[in-house]
Amino acid sequence: MARALLIAAVASGQGKTSFTCALAHRLRRQGRRVRAFKVGPDFIDPGHLAAVTGAPVHNLDLWMVGEARCAQWLADAARQADWLLVEGAMGLFDGSPSAADLAARLALPVLAVIDAGAMAETFGALACGLRAYGAPRRLAWAGVAANRVAGEAHARMLRDSLPPGMPWLGHLDDGVPRLPERHLGLVEAHEMQARLPASWQALDAALHLDLAALQRLPAWHRPASLAPPSAPPPLLRGRTVAVARDTAFSFCYAANLDLLCDLGATVTTFSPLADEAVPPGADALYLPGGYPELHAATLARSTRFMTSLRDWHAAGRPLLAECGGMMVCARTLRDLEGRDHAMAGLLDATAEMGTRLAGIGLHAWDTPHGELRGHVFHYGQLHAHATLVPAARTRPQHHGRPEAVYRERGLTASFFHACFASNPEATAALFGA
Repeated sequence: MARALLIAAVASGQGKTSFTCALAHRLRRQGRRVRAFKVGPDFIDPGHLAAVTGAPVHNLDLWMVGEARCAQWLADAARQADWLLVEGAMGLFDGSPSAADLAARLALPVLAVIDAGAMAETFGALACGLRAYGAPRRLAWAGVAANRVAGEAHARMLRDSLPPGMPWLGHLDDGVPRLPERHLGLVEAHEMQARLPASWQALDAALHLDLAALQRLPAWHRPASLAPPSAPPPLLRGRTVAVARDTAFSFCYAANLDLLCDLGATVTTFSPLADEAVPPGADALYLPGGYPELHAATLARSTRFMTSLRDWHAAGRPLLAECGGMMVCARTLRDLEGRDHAMAGLLDATAEMGTRLAGIGLHAWDTPHGELRGHVFHYGQLHAHATLVPAARTRPQHHGRPEAVYRERGLTASFFHACFASNPEATAALFGA
């Protein structure tokens, strides 16, 4: 059985992704088989984890996905790997459910990564605080590691500040180039593919790891109380779902595509940026989110794609457009420089990119087939003209405002990103079952 580790931090930007990639690269270089996961809704970090591990990455979220399915994904991966690395989200206790909740429910030992770039003995105080705050959840602690360490003397100072019984698992040296970012997070892995091996090697070289302490972790076992989830019914058997997949349409959960296949569908992909038309023979169409605003001029010139999309919509065929996919369905997309680009015109609206976050959080949509869960994270806004009225609105799980869901012929469009596994029947209905 594989060993497991949840790599957490006190906040975003502490180096979780860098440390996870460095550890995965080191373990693989030593001949270990590694599978990685990401806590919570995120499209970008999983791409980096998938690139460094060479394996698919699923998002683990107790509310969106469910406890049993999260455990099943880990158990399936454990049969193929020596290590399961789960990267947390934000701070360890941030959100509800949090990374700490996931670790407690699924018996995952926690490794806390703390940015020590401007810190000395307070490092130990933070480690103590994390452990004490997590005591009611009965978290298992693997130990702590430091990021941005200035040298061996700095590392000793940090290590000596730890309380008894808190293992020091290593550190990352300061000065390693950070992964580049943009408005929605890290630059995606597939956009910097040629540079990634050098980045991983640099991270690996900067990683000082107590591998012996890690090897003392017990093998991970699925909690006995969690039975495997039931298989979804084959509601899409015999149907083909075409999925737009390129840099403009890259925000798509790997698990969503898996669920379509589990429902019996055949999944085929195509590239709107390459001006490819919707594949012939498809029965349903999926336009995920991504970065259409960065490629709006190219999309506007993609006449074969736009014509096929308009024809598809005119025929009333099933089409799900999420976030960036919905923006391409508007009449116009206004980019970050204020330039307008003609889009497909399926929705009587103008999509506009902003410089501030316009929506974030976990959401649920009450469909005719039950609650479909997912999340919202967008800088764009849709300015609907008078003829366009929402058919429904999502419910925020905690904070924020509801998001409009538009239904036009066979089109369903929203800033809401659905987690298909939360309701296979509702998902199948969106794709024409």
